[in-house]
Amino acid sequence: MGDYAIVTDSSCDLPAEIAEELGVTVLPLSFAIGGKEYRNYPDQREMPLQDFYARLRAGERATTSAVNVESFKGAMEPLLQEGKDVLVLAFSSSLSNTCNAAQMACRELSEQYPDRKVLCVDTLAASLGQGMLVYYAVQQKQKGQSAEEVKDWAEQNRLRMCHWFTVDDLNHLKRGGRISAATALFGSMLNIKPVLHMDDAGHLAAMGKARGRRASLDALVDRMEQTAEKPEEQVVFISHGDAPDDAEYVSSEVKRRMGVKRVVIGEIGPVIGAHGGPGTLALFFFGHR
Repeated sequence: MGDYAIVTDSSCDLPAEIAEELGVTVLPLSFAIGGKEYRNYPDQREMPLQDFYARLRAGERATTSAVNVESFKGAMEPLLQEGKDVLVLAFSSSLSNTCNAAQMACRELSEQYPDRKVLCVDTLAASLGQGMLVYYAVQQKQKGQSAEEVKDWAEQNRLRMCHWFTVDDLNHLKRGGRISAATALFGSMLNIKPVLHMDDAGHLAAMGKARGRRASLDALVDRMEQTAEKPEEQVVFISHGDAPDDAEYVSSEVKRRMGVKRVVIGEIGPVIGAHGGPGTLALFFFGHR
């Protein structure tokens, strides 16, 4: 089996220490706020996430940019020159052009390095859902699976991954065109919180609603309790948009109700946070949909 590297992009929202522990290369996506562009590194070197969310709460708007083909090639080519193969696990193609750029970069580099394997997986996921797939892919690699075997594993298991999330402020979904202005207005007046998930095509889909924040958090755990496969054997992932106390609450409930193996908590970066807003909270696990 040839040596290979796993590459992903910063939509994965893996905490910097976890990304380092896994030994994965994370390409930063870009975001702009206040007329200035920044890159979203896992270590938040260009803007701490607390500052980002404080600016959103103050009414500033943020926009995001995909990783381009040349950026992928720039990260992957040194690995190929070292004699390594490359496996990319990319942000859902239904939510960003990042995956398309990764696929194009892989095709071009495959032609330039015909003796190397350059592979790409559309994770159909975002935030720590993507990060979770990267985490488990690394576990497969550590078990001795080849790059092709890990690619096949990821494609076979990505639809077993459940993504349940809620937002605290409906106006961010309204700005992104996910819900109507009327729905946002009446939902906010009635303190309605949506319960959403990622469908099999990698799109966001509304699946229910709850009255009040705590009820919406409980609804996420309820969904896991109903659909998780052997939760006691799983490492479960939770991501949050500057809502650490809510993330800890969901973590404690998941542990209390299902006795999961481990919970990894991470912050939602600017790429997803620009659309979900402060208070977004997501729960990721393996189960049936």
